[in-house]
Amino acid sequence: MQHLTALQRKQEGAHYTPHALAIFVARQMCKAAEIAPKTSTLRVLDPAVGDGELLFSLLKEIHASRPISIKATAFDTDLTALKQASKRVSSTAYPRIRANWRGESFLDFALTASGEFDLVIANPPYVRTQVLGQHQARTIAKRFGLEGRIDLYHAFLLGIAKVLKPGGIGGVIVSNRFLTTQAGRVVREQLMERFDLLHVWDLGDTKLFKAAVLPSILLFRKKSNPHKPRTKFTSIYSCKKPKKHAVEAENIFDIVEKRGMFMLPNASTYRVTQGKLDAGQTPGDVWRLSTPKNDAWLHCVDEHTGLRFSDVGKIRVGVKTTADKVFIRSDWHDLPKDTLPELLRPLVTHHNARRFKAQNAEQQRRILYTHCMADGRKEPVDLSQHPRSQRYLETHREQLEARKYVKNAGRKWFEIWVPQDPSAWDKPKLVFRDISKEPTFWMDLSGAIVNGDCYWMTASKPENERLLWVAMGVANSRFIAAYYDARYNNKLYAGRRRFMKQYVESFPLPPPDSKQTKNIEECSRAIYTGMGSTDCTGLQWELDKIVANAFGLGVEDLAAT
Repeated sequence: MQHLTALQRKQEGAHYTPHALAIFVARQMCKAAEIAPKTSTLRVLDPAVGDGELLFSLLKEIHASRPISIKATAFDTDLTALKQASKRVSSTAYPRIRANWRGESFLDFALTASGEFDLVIANPPYVRTQVLGQHQARTIAKRFGLEGRIDLYHAFLLGIAKVLKPGGIGGVIVSNRFLTTQAGRVVREQLMERFDLLHVWDLGDTKLFKAAVLPSILLFRKKSNPHKPRTKFTSIYSCKKPKKHAVEAENIFDIVEKRGMFMLPNASTYRVTQGKLDAGQTPGDVWRLSTPKNDAWLHCVDEHTGLRFSDVGKIRVGVKTTADKVFIRSDWHDLPKDTLPELLRPLVTHHNARRFKAQNAEQQRRILYTHCMADGRKEPVDLSQHPRSQRYLETHREQLEARKYVKNAGRKWFEIWVPQDPSAWDKPKLVFRDISKEPTFWMDLSGAIVNGDCYWMTASKPENERLLWVAMGVANSRFIAAYYDARYNNKLYAGRRRFMKQYVESFPLPPPDSKQTKNIEECSRAIYTGMGSTDCTGLQWELDKIVANAFGLGVEDLAAT
């Protein structure tokens, strides 16, 4: 991969497989395949061969298991990498290999192929919609029946499903995002329909790749009979427990089949959990690790749940201007007062994030907000009624008009691309960060606009406004962190969690008229009022106890998962 720059690797999703990981995947595939003595020729495929590490490892493991004739096929659009892989495999002492090196797209091949291969090993490229471009993303999505924000590896997985023989074995390294995101729903559904999943390894933040990739491994068999095995699930994530509780180990693959806490030579500590895959009740549900302890914990929570966050109100992402340097500035105060745009509004961003109540209010940024409500409809403002704003925007007209997608959508050149609902800003809003180590939810009563680096929700009806305070209390409690890890466990490096809309919508609340709900509301309001002026540590500890009890738990149970 030395011939690619860092930018090219990102654009092409070329994160080549580390040697130890390649050996592990190949070994697991050979165990699952149980290659029969009578097999004449084994057909093997790597649809994105790269430097050949995976294919080379698989051929080596097959040879060690049972010398056999092999026909290997390898695809890659990077002809330099393909040539390197060809040299590597042809230099092996294993003579019974016929190789077909194809410098073309596997996805084109997969559209017309079917059931040709006994074994498929792959680390397909990770390229998201934003990098692929809208046209290419739509084309791939249409060809493979995908929806939403796709990633290139989604299409590779479905292509592999087409070319693998019934009973054939696949071992694929993919981003773990698809396990729990809305974008991965179709892929999860298709995998369950077409394969018997044998084992899923979520390798989390183990840093096996040089790039910031959080990998998972899928080991599956193409369906050939109605028998459906129970899928094993292994999860490995870093943890902060005292190192005295950890067992020393040499590397990740020394601990992958064990359970407990382990410390590697670099002093990193990981928790390994073994269980089964819970794929949910309906097709496309998020996939999670199931253990008896975890399942009992979640069952207790569900038994005490009266509402979900989605019952309180709609969750939205903040505004997206697509020209922040024009609309959002930290130096508005440097402009002469007689030129300051009239349309400036206070803006909440992740810079203000703090649990319960925003911080740095005096340093709050402002946004030139170009939308209003007229006759119950969202509309761009009439700039002629705001002359200073008009003069300011005219000085940036060339930049704003360069946003062709605004014009193509029939919008005015000065509009914010995603303005959200102008009538909602003055309502009480529960705001939260997308990515943070701990849940960070706060109430905004200032009428500020929320930036696109945060999510926000308002009550769907006036009587639900009190439930916003309850939701804030639950979301900022130790309970919700434990719930998140048990239900989703979508973490990035350094233990940072993703508080995406689809997760937060399903966060539980106790019954709305219960005594515990009233206590949560009162405690949440008290912490909000005291933030910044008094020590609220005691109140927050009390809130943790109240929330845990509301869901049938004790504070000591919040680490049970």
